[in-house]
Amino acid sequence: MNGIKKILLGLLVILIIIQFVHPARNKSGQAMPNDISKMVAMPGDVQGILKKACYDCHSNNTNYPWYTYVQPMHWFMDYHIHSGKEELNFNEFGTYTPRRQQSKLRSIENSLKDGTMPLFSYTLIHRNAILSEAEKSLIINWVQNSKDILNKKNL
Repeated sequence: MNGIKKILLGLLVILIIIQFVHPARNKSGQAMPNDISKMVAMPGDVQGILKKACYDCHSNNTNYPWYTYVQPMHWFMDYHIHSGKEELNFNEFGTYTPRRQQSKLRSIENSLKDGTMPLFSYTLIHRNAILSEAEKSLIINWVQNSKDILNKKNL
């Protein structure tokens, strides 16, 4: 067997072995008492947009597509989920300090305005997560109103 065949066989064996290694899934069957929708009023259309474009990485419940059952795709998705939840977790929004809540809302607004969210790498595969200008405007308006509401609550 020449060197290239040995390398390819070794890679195949590794690929097969890693199929048996799966991190825990980001699934919580519990009601979320600290969810952002419980802190500020959230119209149904805004909640629908956030759930389709944001909640997979920014909540405690991810809808896993078929390809995440194949490694290393699950590890890649898991990395994005952990990174996203560290930055903002909609289900834990109520546990944030008032100052952090305001900061997170500003970050949502800025991310939508400058186009950094949702991530390009996410929208490559999740085409339904691409937000139209109307959807972005709807969320930005909701964020601006929510900042005002939270500000009044915390005075």
